[in-house]
Amino acid sequence: MILFMIYLMTVSGNIFIMLLIINDSHLHSPMYFLLANLSFVDMWLSSVTTPKMITGLLRENQTICFGGCMCQILFVHFVGGTEMVILVAMAYDRYVAICKPLHYTTIMNLQKCIGLVVITWIAGFVHGVSHLVVIAQLPFCGPREIDSFFCDMPLVVKLACMNSYNLDTLMNIDCGFVAVTCFILLLISYAHILVTVHQSSKSGASRALSTCTAHITVVVLFFGPCIFIYVWPISVTWLDKFLAVFYTAITPLLNPAIYSLRNKEIKDAMKRFRSYYMNSKANI
Repeated sequence: MILFMIYLMTVSGNIFIMLLIINDSHLHSPMYFLLANLSFVDMWLSSVTTPKMITGLLRENQTICFGGCMCQILFVHFVGGTEMVILVAMAYDRYVAICKPLHYTTIMNLQKCIGLVVITWIAGFVHGVSHLVVIAQLPFCGPREIDSFFCDMPLVVKLACMNSYNLDTLMNIDCGFVAVTCFILLLISYAHILVTVHQSSKSGASRALSTCTAHITVVVLFFGPCIFIYVWPISVTWLDKFLAVFYTAITPLLNPAIYSLRNKEIKDAMKRFRSYYMNSKANI
């Protein structure tokens, strides 16, 4: 029931953020265009694993077919990779807005925004398919049990009827490289924002930090579990399972909450939506 309520709040919260950005003209800017895409990705990231996880917990024997397992691996890495690159695109948007404000509308035009989103989906698709192609060709003839709530790449590789140590290491390096590279780019981007603004204004650092707090919080919550699962050399089963559930079920719920609570323009848009709804209801 807890997971079911979390899933409902995740889907409804992200749909609300998307509809709010689409319908409110004050939010028709590159930052919120990217935020709407992040909400869309978060909704699907949660939908890849959580419904199956909920039905599995209601049954004594939790099973999944081979095709379903492969689909989970594909879409977890497809959607997860897409979210990583979207967060990098959002950091780039904040960098241009804060460090080059006079050129912001020229650089971050509609064509550039659409191009960034297309690149994020292509990168995520390539990342997911590259894992699927390798794993689907492995010979599976032995144990068929995975000590987790859903099919994830490192656990499925260990079931192959072969010495999978080298392959497992290679796949983890691949995932870790993508996650760590995106994370480092994000750190460099936000650090450059703070340093640049601090040099031009005494109060600039605090203003920039206030603007980017929501972005930085989401980055830490998403990349922290990913890096620990795929990069950390020591595997702790219960912690890996907790972090896997956290970044696929909890983080997509926290993103709309963080942006709505920390972002003044989103809160103002929610007030306008509430006023419009109350006035429409009064007229009826």
